[in-house]
Amino acid sequence: MKKQIMQGNAAIARAASDAGVSVAAAYPGTPSSEILRDIANTYPEVYAEWAPNEKVALEVVSGASFAGARALACMKHVGLNVAADPLMTLAYTGVKGGLVILVADDPYSHSSQNEQDSRNWTRFGKVPMLEPGDSQECYDFMREAFDLSERFDTPVLVRSETRVSHSDTVVELGEPLEQTKPVGLDKKEWQKYVMVPMNVRAARIRVEERIRKLETYADEFKCNEMEIKDTKIGFIASGVTYNCTKDIFPEWSSLKLGMVWPLPKKMIAEFFNKVEKVVIVEELDPFFETEIRAMGYKPFHGKDVIPTMYELTPDIIEKSLKGSEYKAPEIRVKPEDLPRRPPNLCVGCSHRPLFYALNKLGAFVFGDIGCYTLAAAPPLSAIHTTVCMGAGVAQAHGAMKALGKEALGKVCSVLGDSTFLHNGLTPLMDIVYNKGNATTIVVDNRITGMTGHQEHPGTGFTIRGEPTNMVDYEEIGRALGVKSIRKVDPYKINETMEALQEEMDKDEPSLVLCVDSPCMLLRREKRQFEHSLYTIDADKCRGCKVCLNISCPAISWRENAGETIDGHKRKGIVYINPDQCVGCQVCQQLCKFEAINPVTQ
Repeated sequence: MKKQIMQGNAAIARAASDAGVSVAAAYPGTPSSEILRDIANTYPEVYAEWAPNEKVALEVVSGASFAGARALACMKHVGLNVAADPLMTLAYTGVKGGLVILVADDPYSHSSQNEQDSRNWTRFGKVPMLEPGDSQECYDFMREAFDLSERFDTPVLVRSETRVSHSDTVVELGEPLEQTKPVGLDKKEWQKYVMVPMNVRAARIRVEERIRKLETYADEFKCNEMEIKDTKIGFIASGVTYNCTKDIFPEWSSLKLGMVWPLPKKMIAEFFNKVEKVVIVEELDPFFETEIRAMGYKPFHGKDVIPTMYELTPDIIEKSLKGSEYKAPEIRVKPEDLPRRPPNLCVGCSHRPLFYALNKLGAFVFGDIGCYTLAAAPPLSAIHTTVCMGAGVAQAHGAMKALGKEALGKVCSVLGDSTFLHNGLTPLMDIVYNKGNATTIVVDNRITGMTGHQEHPGTGFTIRGEPTNMVDYEEIGRALGVKSIRKVDPYKINETMEALQEEMDKDEPSLVLCVDSPCMLLRREKRQFEHSLYTIDADKCRGCKVCLNISCPAISWRENAGETIDGHKRKGIVYINPDQCVGCQVCQQLCKFEAINPVTQ
């Protein structure tokens, strides 16, 4: 079928295949996670792998590029921070096979720890960037990116974002290319690829020459489009922001920037000459505005009225540009009037009893990125910092070095299995090497849970489900020099609390591994509980609400004012939904009145 309705990420995956990509690698991160999954599931001709982190992913595909194959790395915006080290030097080495880096930003932080504008990397790294605005452009721009990479001997960034990656539009497909055949590695090219100072200086000249050529090309690039209509007002925008602006003001002129770096200077000059008032509409940073003002042009409006944070919706753009004749449609139901539905850990999740235990111990917990970050919210309230992948391990070490022996028994860090392998090994090594005494807790749920169940080196399976070597965290800990390694079953709350306290009290590095606790949504591997369902004994429940402190979605409160049991007047009773309970037994362990019991068949 030449035309298909495709999600943005699916269109990116298809474009990679149709462009002849041979090697693709990624570390999962919303909103980019589906791209490599789709490549692995749908396009067997492309070698695909989940890498331990984004730096490794980019290094893998750059090796394929050096061999002459077209290659793709995918990551979210904060992942590009991790991959920045190779990126900055790849701009100097250049490429052989086309090399594209897909980075997906997350305005409004739907699933991220910050709002980061990845356009800043393209200027900083001196590499070109394209920005699609819908699925069709995801497909077209990706194919253009590989051609651009080979034509100008450079890595190319393609910037998507949440609305583009996760929206569905019609895509007209082009003719697929044959998969690129690697030409091999050439020892004679060492001066191009070995970045010692002598070669760096020559490469630096090539980088600047390339940027000048790209600036000239930008004015010819077919994905930069100028449309002159009513010349009283004209808009400069890119990506999904252009779509929103065009929907609101279809009668006015526009300059759509498909290549967001380098900017088409002649085209921008022509637009300013033809339009009376130019408005720059862009999400997050004033990237375009800063560059355009540096060219000597003065836009009528930019970040003086357009917000520098969150997503730009048609309604927000319209309200920002007051005085226009456009009026946004009335919204019948306002978001603030809807009932709040905060995210929550799944029923039976092993993270829940662990963080309940840490809360009861009064520990200060340096957290990390994953489902378990939800434990920061009440009633668990047991995550106290979250910065970036692996940071909690090093931060716990730093805090204990600052506080001294008085912090013993009170501080720990928690991170997931995938995060531990991503960026947790080096800070744990640092704790041991520098004679620290912090406790590191690895919550091993046997998968990369938060981003949709992607495999990693600790699951025992590749991206295509093939069995492979499975990392042993205990062996890794011992190899790093950790002598105190403890395994706990988080579902046994009292035993877990005792073990955690003992480890935090030790004046030496310790590693606690939460075992036999796979993700409750993981079909391949399930925790087997003794009973599958628990219920409330109405004659024993005092309505003390202690069991509600684990915030289990299967447990709710029912008002029943005035009822008395054993002389105790209760205001209500706890209810366990039989359609949700999985029998994890955590709530039963909290009940002092033996009111929670298994349902016997």
